[in-house]
Amino acid sequence: MAQQTEIKFEEGWSFLEKGVTKMIRILEGEPEPPFESNQYMNLYTTAYSMCTQKPDYSAQIYDKYREMIEDYVTQTVLPSLREKHDEYMLRELVKRWDNHKVLVRWFIRFFNYIDRYYVIRRKVQSLREVGLTCFNNLVYREMQSTATEAVIALFHKEREGEQIDRELVKNVLDVYVENGLGTMKKYEEDFESFMLQDTASYYSRKASKWIKGDSCPAYMLKSEECLKRERERVTHYLHSSTEPKLVEKVQNELLVVVAKQLLENESSGCCALLRDKKMDDLSRMYMLYCPIPQSLEHVADLFKQHITTEGYTLMKQADDAANKQLLIELHDKFMVFVTECFENHSLFNKALKEAFEILSNKTVAGISNDLQQFAIIS
Repeated sequence: MAQQTEIKFEEGWSFLEKGVTKMIRILEGEPEPPFESNQYMNLYTTAYSMCTQKPDYSAQIYDKYREMIEDYVTQTVLPSLREKHDEYMLRELVKRWDNHKVLVRWFIRFFNYIDRYYVIRRKVQSLREVGLTCFNNLVYREMQSTATEAVIALFHKEREGEQIDRELVKNVLDVYVENGLGTMKKYEEDFESFMLQDTASYYSRKASKWIKGDSCPAYMLKSEECLKRERERVTHYLHSSTEPKLVEKVQNELLVVVAKQLLENESSGCCALLRDKKMDDLSRMYMLYCPIPQSLEHVADLFKQHITTEGYTLMKQADDAANKQLLIELHDKFMVFVTECFENHSLFNKALKEAFEILSNKTVAGISNDLQQFAIIS
């Protein structure tokens, strides 16, 4: 075939089609010996000859290339996916995508001359772009919604303590990324947006349940563990760009929405923890709310409120002469919380300062100037 001076299109394509069929049979796991180097070269040379002779069949081969990929996808790939469900469908999707990339890569070798000359001259899609677009239009568009539901179902299983195949999930999500053809659009629009919405719903339900039955420390421990596990999901199979969005959803549902109810819990909230000197729990509260400025301000306000309340109580029980020493001791006591639990954060230094300004103004006029100066030190 490759040695003829002129190759008729029907004859030439018939020869090329045999090579295409052989490649597909190998991918489908059917009994077929591997390509030998001379077979590959004959296919390449035949395609080359058909594109450089008169008449030039480059346009016809380009169209046939698209057609044979579409036929393979329609007749073989889609039926194999439609008959499977849940995790089995996901495995098939990954397999079919991997096979498709191999198929396109081999076809490009067969028709390399088309890519190097015809594509450039006509300013049309490259063979790779044509091959991947066929999969995208015919397979990805139909299966992505079902795949998203199946992956989210696996998320639920893992969040409830079941073991899942994390490598499978990662490979499925790679299908979304790679079908974006250089952008994250498909991953974000077809998977991430739905996953984040479902995540919010999931943790909203958890928060509603936990806030009713758990103490503040117990609730915070659960929240801390959830955030840790969601970050691990990013490490294992989600795209790194998802982490801040995922963490924000979990923080909002577990910490922001319930902040008032959690932090102001009379028996175990912020003031109760300060009263009982629960340093570890206060440190955890700070670490959980530190990334959430508005909620951290709420914690600082409660800190200020607690200092002021305790200061008033002590001052009522002491005479004016004792107030100076009392305020010094009180300042030292709460400064420990600022440094050891709240990492010397400016909000808590400010809260401490303001609390002692209030307490200082409430002392009797006979308090010395040095006490007044001490009271405003942050």
